[in-house]
Amino acid sequence: MKATQRLHELGQSLWLDNITREMLLNGTLRRYIDDFDITGLTSNPAIFEHAIRGGPFYDDSIRRHAAAGTSGEDLFIDLALEDLAQAADLFRPAHEATGGVDGWVSMEVSPLLAEDTVGTTRQAKRLHARAGRTNLFIKIPGTVAGVPAIEEAIFVGVPINVTLLFSREQYLAAANAYLTGIERRIAAGLDPKVDSAASLFVSRWDVAVKDEVPPELRNRLGIAVAKRTYKAYREMLASPRWRALEAAGARLQRLLWASTGTKDPAAPDTLYIEALAAPDTITTIPDKTLLAFADHGRVNDVMPVDGGDAEQVIDEFRRAGVDDAALADQLQVEGVQAFDKAWRDLLDCVAAKREALIDLTFRSNRPA
Repeated sequence: MKATQRLHELGQSLWLDNITREMLLNGTLRRYIDDFDITGLTSNPAIFEHAIRGGPFYDDSIRRHAAAGTSGEDLFIDLALEDLAQAADLFRPAHEATGGVDGWVSMEVSPLLAEDTVGTTRQAKRLHARAGRTNLFIKIPGTVAGVPAIEEAIFVGVPINVTLLFSREQYLAAANAYLTGIERRIAAGLDPKVDSAASLFVSRWDVAVKDEVPPELRNRLGIAVAKRTYKAYREMLASPRWRALEAAGARLQRLLWASTGTKDPAAPDTLYIEALAAPDTITTIPDKTLLAFADHGRVNDVMPVDGGDAEQVIDEFRRAGVDDAALADQLQVEGVQAFDKAWRDLLDCVAAKREALIDLTFRSNRPA
C-alpha cells in the first residue's frame, strides 16, 4: 500500500499546500488526486503571488477583468476564486463521498484585517458567498482579534479554517470560538453543521530555535508542540461539551498540521509528515514534500493520544533557554507580519501585471 494511502487508512487527510493555474490547466492537480490521494488544498497570499508572477497563465483573466474596470484587491479575489472554484470542483467527489468532512479548499481573508474583528467577519461572509462553492473554507488567523471573528463567522454559517496557530493554548482558544459559535447556532434554532479546521504550524518552531539549541535538540520542538496539541485535541473530543454538541448534530473541527516541509537540509525530507500521522487530522503538504513522501515515505508510529514524550522534550528546550510560551506568541506575530507583507507584494504584483497588459493591449491596437 502506498504511504499516502496508508495515511488515509488511519484517518488522516492529505491536502496540497499549493495552487496555481498552471497545475489546474496541465492536469498536475488531477494527477495528485489520482496518484497521491490528495483530497483538498490550502492557499495563502505568498502561494498566489508566486503563481501569478511566475508566468502568463493569468494574463487573459487579468485583461478580461481589467477591461471591466476591476483592479486592486477585487481583481486578485476574482483571480483566486477562479482557481479555487476549479479546484473545489475537482475535490467535490471527495467532499460528497465523506459527507462534507473532506474535499475542501481554502482562501485567506485579507491579512490587513488581522486586528479588525468586524472587518474580518464581514469579508469572510462576502468571500464565501462570492465563491459559490460549499467546499470552500475561509481562513481567519487565530489571533486575539481573530478569535471573536471565528466565533461570529461560525455562528452565521461560514466554514472556517483557523490559521496561524502555534501552540496548544492558541489552538484551544480557536476550538472554544468554534464550539461557542455552534452553541449559539443551536440556541438560535439553526443547523449546527458548520465545518471548520484548526491549523497548527509546526516546522517554524524548529527554524526559530535552530541556532539556539544543541544539535541533539534540533528539529524536535515543532513535533513536541504538535504532540502536546494533539493531546488537547483528543481531550476536547472526549469532553462532555463536545459530546453534547456532537449529539445535537455538530461536526468535528479537525486539527490540521501546517508548515510541514522540512527546512533543515540535514534532516529527512519526510520528517514532519511521518511524525504527524494521526487519526481525525489533516496534513497539508508542499509539492516537493508530497513527491518525496510518495517516493520513500513511511507510516510507522501513530501519534500518541496522551502526548507521548511532548512535555519531556519541551522541558529539555526550556533548560536550553527556550521560553515556549513567549515563542508561540512571537511566531504568531511574525506570521501575521509575513502574511501582511505577502499580501502587499501580491497586490503590487497584480497591479503591475494589470498595467503592463493594459499598456501592451493599447500599443497592439494603436494604428501603425
